[in-house]
Amino acid sequence: MWVHDIDPIAVALGPLKIHWYGLMYLVGFASAWYLGGKRARRPGSGWTEEQISDLIFWGAVGVVLGGRFGYVVFYNFDQFLNDPLWLFAVWEGGMSFHGGLLGVIAAIGYFSHKYQKSYFDIGDFVAPLIPIGLGAGRIGNFIGGELWGRPTDQSWGVIFPRAGDTLARHPSQLYEFALEGVVLFVVLWFYSAKPRPKMAVSGMFLLCYGLFRSSVEFFRQPDVQLGYVALDWLTMGQLLSLPMIALGAFLLWLAYSRDTVKRMA
Repeated sequence: MWVHDIDPIAVALGPLKIHWYGLMYLVGFASAWYLGGKRARRPGSGWTEEQISDLIFWGAVGVVLGGRFGYVVFYNFDQFLNDPLWLFAVWEGGMSFHGGLLGVIAAIGYFSHKYQKSYFDIGDFVAPLIPIGLGAGRIGNFIGGELWGRPTDQSWGVIFPRAGDTLARHPSQLYEFALEGVVLFVVLWFYSAKPRPKMAVSGMFLLCYGLFRSSVEFFRQPDVQLGYVALDWLTMGQLLSLPMIALGAFLLWLAYSRDTVKRMA
């Protein structure tokens, strides 16, 4: 068993402290910008590098604002009702993937209107750029010793002092890094490398992420302020992932159904 003792602060310059978690966000945005530019340079991509920069900027805004809003509303709604201004206390930390996803969905809508591009053309382009950022974020969670897993007697268990006990726990952050970051990236990058029906890549992202997140939630400690939200086993992360799974499967079905009809016409 290993005791987690990693310093979450990467650089300290007097009162200014730069956390590893914040740097992981920069890694995510930089990787999305690089990969997006790489694909934009392909002949006939329909994208310019200026559009990629604009897309990443608005996507980043959506992630930060949506992530904070989702964390407050989905995971700490009672505290928000008692103190609505707490929504803006971003220095206290707290981000939600599902809230960030809603922010990105809104950003894509704005970008679609601004550049007169099809909504799902943008969504299909963006989806493969996201997993590296998700994986980096989970590494940031692990370094920060937060979002730890449930107790385990496995040899790779980790003792997280911030959990307030000496129990060895699943390093669920690393499980999420492997699935949401590495596996999801490989699936989407190679799946989208060939022409696919419109909406298919977006559907694949939603379906796979929802399944991966729901699976890891069985090893992750439920949020202390919520516990299990239903049936003594369903967590908030799983509950929020269910619509993703359903919508992802529907988009895939719709994409290939329309493609089949188009080929038969």
